Amino acid sequence: MSEPSLRDRIEQYYATVPLVFADAEEFGSLRLFVRKEAGAPYYGGPSHARPASAGPVTVTAADIARVRARQRELGVPEAFEWLAEVTPSLRARLEAVGDPVAERPLMALDAHCPLPRPSLPAGVTLRALDADDPALPAVLAIPHLAFAAEGTAVGTAGGTELAAVAERLSADGTVATTRPSLLAGHKTLVAAFAQDGTPLASGHYHPANGTTEIGGIGTLPTARRQGLGAAVMVALAAHARESGVHTVFLAYAQEAVARMYARLGFRRAGVTLLIANQPARGQRVRHP
Repeated sequence: MSEPSLRDRIEQYYATVPLVFADAEEFGSLRLFVRKEAGAPYYGGPSHARPASAGPVTVTAADIARVRARQRELGVPEAFEWLAEVTPSLRARLEAVGDPVAERPLMALDAHCPLPRPSLPAGVTLRALDADDPALPAVLAIPHLAFAAEGTAVGTAGGTELAAVAERLSADGTVATTRPSLLAGHKTLVAAFAQDGTPLASGHYHPANGTTEIGGIGTLPTARRQGLGAAVMVALAAHARESGVHTVFLAYAQEAVARMYARLGFRRAGVTLLIANQPARGQRVRHP
């Protein structure tokens, strides 16, 4: 029996990893992941885990309407996400009803590529966080500030803003809902820290069946242009490999970021499509 292709491994991952936190509801050719507990909502997409030999999924307008009706009933965004190569018909169907579709290219780490040692400024350290790490609220706050000020230019948001967002995330339950995922090993969170303990950059991954997507890579705007995002990426990929993950991939939105990932050994690996005003999976910051 032949090994599944990279595309099939990514598709299987998309079909598997939400089931830790969500139930799958079927609507003809589409599936909607519905969270079991509070947290950022998931998305609708094609019925997953189809091998390449099965051919593309054909989506009907009626299936889309049923998923959207269910999302409205649940009070969640009418979000869809899927691999372009798997279901090319879904894009045209969504655009026909007025939903603009955005592309998020994917890159996968060459399985035979040795990872470089993370390069860090003087005094900066890296570590994976435990569930009871006192820095957890501030680390979870980093992507909120990083994605609010997109790009790679140095920004103005720093320690003061970080503390304010961390306090909010502690108060609204985000920190509490993340701890069980860290404790159970469903999520790994890595951050870079300044000498005074302030987190400067962070990212995470969720493994499933030997595959993972690395996401949430963000740097505190005042700490940009020091290679911290790349260092966190290397640390996450190395941690995943050491934990038995053999397929590591990610989505990106900017070519400058893609060039950085390419230098670390990542190669192009297809395209994810999603509703244009919906954050890419790698930029979601609240799910556990």
